[in-house]
Amino acid sequence: MNLPTIAPIGKFIRLPLRDVLLLLEAALWTMIFGIAVAVLPFRHLGLIASCPVRGPKPKDQARVIMVRRIRWAIVTVARQVPWCAWCFQQGLAAQLMLRRRGIPSVLYYGAGSDDSGLSAHVWVRDGDVDVIGGDIAYRFAVLATFPPQSPESSFGNV
Repeated sequence: MNLPTIAPIGKFIRLPLRDVLLLLEAALWTMIFGIAVAVLPFRHLGLIASCPVRGPKPKDQARVIMVRRIRWAIVTVARQVPWCAWCFQQGLAAQLMLRRRGIPSVLYYGAGSDDSGLSAHVWVRDGDVDVIGGDIAYRFAVLATFPPQSPESSFGNV
């Protein structure tokens, strides 16, 4: 029987308080969106992903730092939590965390096919910066953006 290692807990408790709080926020949102993806119709998830930006926009340098920190928190949490934190949950969590901090972002929902069949993917961008999921986004055709970005992405209005 493989027992979990204590190392991640030791690293966690040695982090600065602001990092601990960011990781806890990321864990909370990935858990909430895991439940939401399981029980809500897609159109409701689209409404959540299209919520308005809150608060003042941060200055450029602060914005870059916040985007990096949120990416770090989401990726770190997704690897450690016992529930499934796939791209959809990560994307919704990242977008909400960005928007709460005044950073507008776009959640992309795409589909593609390969040898194993049809698959979907979600990624989030802040302008031209990939936040979550952008590393494999080139494999997917965009079906919708949230909030909607152009007439071509009419599925974003569901």
